[in-house]
Amino acid sequence: MNEELDFVKEMFDKISPRYDFLNRLLSFRQDTFWRTQMVRAAKLTTDSRVMDVACGTCDVALEISTQLSGRVKIFGLDFSLGMLGLGRQKLLHKKNSTIELLNADALHLPFKKNKFDAVFIAFGIRNIMDRHRAIQEFHKVLKKEGRLVVLELTTPEKGFFRQIYLGYFRKILPLIGSFFSKHNNAYSYLPESVLNFPDSVSFAKIMKTSGFKQIRFKQMTFGIVTLFVGTKK
Repeated sequence: MNEELDFVKEMFDKISPRYDFLNRLLSFRQDTFWRTQMVRAAKLTTDSRVMDVACGTCDVALEISTQLSGRVKIFGLDFSLGMLGLGRQKLLHKKNSTIELLNADALHLPFKKNKFDAVFIAFGIRNIMDRHRAIQEFHKVLKKEGRLVVLELTTPEKGFFRQIYLGYFRKILPLIGSFFSKHNNAYSYLPESVLNFPDSVSFAKIMKTSGFKQIRFKQMTFGIVTLFVGTKK
């Protein structure tokens, strides 16, 4: 388990300089639309207190801040110092930022119970092997009626598009990713991790057994990403 964690951490540190560029390129810029929908799904009000787990280079945190005109306190957490370094560079260009970045592990959140109105995690939950434990951690730090919002890459379930997608994902994407990132394993790991991720119904059940209610999910862009929302009761 620790060896796997170290591999993922090292991988993200190495690909961090080209991470944003490759996100836009490989998703055909759909990633910006997905994050917008993710933040809207939380139905935040001003003066909310939120946490962005596996925050990466702060794209989700910045989208939250933009949608709420900066009137929200955001804590961004990531175990990759490379990602956090790039996130901090982005924040230098933002005046009066209410985003605080922390180097932390999703399985050991550095916060007390009942502190947050929402917890976000985008494209990060599939990299956590003990997902049940992580989601229990998220549940613990949320206030009553707080929401967990998960955005994750998924595999289209059926149809002709599934075959096209799998061909792109298994053959073309690793070639493009390794060329630009100069990391041979990262963009081979990506399709493997997505294909091994549970189907939407199964992941929703993990959220339910972790204590969440009113769980719903929405597939976007022909099912290549899925947005999950659950509420703490």
